[in-house]
Amino acid sequence: MRLAAEYVLPLRWSDDAELDDLVDYLRHLERWIDVTVVDGSDAALFDAHARAFPPGVRHVAPTVSDGANGKARGVVSGLALSRHECVVIADDDVRHDRATLAALVSQTTDADLVAPQNVFDPRPWHARWDTARSLINRAATGDFPGTYAVRRSALPRGYGVDALFENLEMERTVRAGGGRVRRCRDLFVIRRPPTARRFWGQRIRQAYDSQAQPARLLAELSIAPCVFAARRHPGILSLLAVVAVGLAELGRRRGHGTNAFPATAALWAPVWVAERGVTSWVALAMRLSGGVPYAGRRVVRAATPLRTLRQLASDDAMGPGR
Repeated sequence: MRLAAEYVLPLRWSDDAELDDLVDYLRHLERWIDVTVVDGSDAALFDAHARAFPPGVRHVAPTVSDGANGKARGVVSGLALSRHECVVIADDDVRHDRATLAALVSQTTDADLVAPQNVFDPRPWHARWDTARSLINRAATGDFPGTYAVRRSALPRGYGVDALFENLEMERTVRAGGGRVRRCRDLFVIRRPPTARRFWGQRIRQAYDSQAQPARLLAELSIAPCVFAARRHPGILSLLAVVAVGLAELGRRRGHGTNAFPATAALWAPVWVAERGVTSWVALAMRLSGGVPYAGRRVVRAATPLRTLRQLASDDAMGPGR
């Protein structure tokens, strides 16, 4: 039985190195759910994808042309074209099976936006490094996955396409409109790891995202000064490393995470924390110099504050004649 939902996959590739794997995935996917690929790739690649994708996959160009974030433009375009109220949004490296799709869709009966938990498979060294970020996020406010389920009515006008941290922008827009956001920490969805080259290219951009979360930004900016102050005290540095591992382990144990994350996953936390202690300052310098480079542009805004989105939602509800 097919799921009563739309699967929207925003795509914007500069090469087709992963095309065979994606096509194989789409062949399985189209049997379970209606699929729309919103493809912002250049004309030659777009045409190649049109020939390669299974016939049951709807392949379209983005209808939203303005905005700094290409993924967000693709998602908003897909939401507008959806044939269903429930929409599963997923990056091109996400690999759902029918069980995870059905579980995610079922959660939208009483929630407007549902966030599962991504896990890397396979797990090369850089995926284990980045898993530490996910574990620390799980211990705090929650991780931001590469896939969501959303009720289309919760985003009647889409969401901002100029913010770098598009997942947070989408979540905040749903909340601002009165929607309910749910995190399913025990719903694990496979995600393919990036190449090592792409992993390195993501370090500063991911740190830049924290500028939309002031408390987190302050905590991350404090890492380097704390380490510098304790540089002559190995015992204090060891204690800081133990705290990082403990926080990551707490995240691993939440929501049955021990079933999905290996016992050694938390040991990578000091490496990730050290990285963020450096990249948070680099990202701040980029913010002061005009924004972070992203897809050939410089993006200034990480995400819109929730209070601003709530005010905009209130103004829209009151209408032009208020």
